[in-house]
Amino acid sequence: MRILIIDDEPAVAGVIAEALQNEGNQVLIAGNGEEGLLAVERNRPDAVFLDIVMPDMDGTEVLRRIRETHPHLPVIVLSGWGTGRQLAEAKRLGATEVIVKPVALKHLTQALARVRKL
Repeated sequence: MRILIIDDEPAVAGVIAEALQNEGNQVLIAGNGEEGLLAVERNRPDAVFLDIVMPDMDGTEVLRRIRETHPHLPVIVLSGWGTGRQLAEAKRLGATEVIVKPVALKHLTQALARVRKL
């Protein structure tokens, strides 16, 4: 699968990318919401891992914009600092799953396995 990670923390994105690459996936990383939206259009990923708390454009706004053009793209929201309101909004916007960081890497690959079944 071609997976896009949108996360403003390079170290976190790198760890997630490595785990997903070890599962045989092609991984792209975007460091903010604007880059992520461009990457969705240019690279047409099969799934997105999206951080909810980012500067400038938070994950809920990114998800809202993704849903406008790609309503069926699986988006797995990751949150370490997100509020209950943000997480509820992500679910309302159609997040495929919401995973709270820190997370064991096995949860990421299990979430991706469920996406593959969609």
